[in-house]
Amino acid sequence: MSYLRIRDLSVVLRGTRHRLLRGVSLDVGATEVMGLVGESGAGKSMIGKAVLGILPRSAKIVSGSIELDGVDLLTLPPRQRRHVIGQKAALIPQDPLTALNPARRIEPQITDRLVDILGWDRARARTRAAEILHDVHIPQPERVLRAYPHELSGGMRQRVLIASAFAAEPRLIVADEPTTALDVTVQKQILKLIFEMQARHGTALLFVTHDLGVVSKICQRLTVLYGGLVMEEAEVGAFFDAPAHPYSRALLAATPRHTDPTADLTPVPEAVIAEARRAVAEADLRWHS
Repeated sequence: MSYLRIRDLSVVLRGTRHRLLRGVSLDVGATEVMGLVGESGAGKSMIGKAVLGILPRSAKIVSGSIELDGVDLLTLPPRQRRHVIGQKAALIPQDPLTALNPARRIEPQITDRLVDILGWDRARARTRAAEILHDVHIPQPERVLRAYPHELSGGMRQRVLIASAFAAEPRLIVADEPTTALDVTVQKQILKLIFEMQARHGTALLFVTHDLGVVSKICQRLTVLYGGLVMEEAEVGAFFDAPAHPYSRALLAATPRHTDPTADLTPVPEAVIAEARRAVAEADLRWHS
């Protein structure tokens, strides 16, 4: 059963007819890890932001539905929508340095959501914050709760964001390239931690990434995007054995092989890009007509 169900979702640049997402449909099961992959600008992060109700002001949803636990978020009044999302979903963002408020201590940046959305008192919320920091392997959680973001390392800040996302026990986590701002060694630790927490909490996970290698290890299914249009959706095993779409095959072929670091990089052929662009143009033509 799908916990997140998106159907025919289109997002435009406000004041124009230029689509940023083109009729996207996808499902994420209740405990499933779904990977969203594609080039920069493909629309991966836009999908996550649409689900969480945090699209930039320049973007506007013009069609489709986003069902979370059977509730179509787009039919709800804005205040009720924010409340439902706050209870049921959370974000692990890209850059912990910009995601955390530098002028506030760590404690309120975890506890405010528990108080405002779940209605907990401050004492209970603080206890939960210390517990969840311990769960993400942060030593001396009481000290970290009193700290400011600049007093923590990049890896520690990202652990705080993971803790904050899981603190209210949401049923869906959107992880938007959560290791981009970290060095390679810390990336591996953070990825392991995210999927350890996902498995422990039985959470659905929508994982946005450029890295097909990560997808092969931790996702059950993946969706390939180009220009805001779904090129392919597949089980991970079937995708890596025999991707169905030419763009998917080219994207997989372009992935660097860690087993042969001296091999030349293989760019996506221009003919494949031209075919993907034609698919985008045809989708727009059908939508405008």
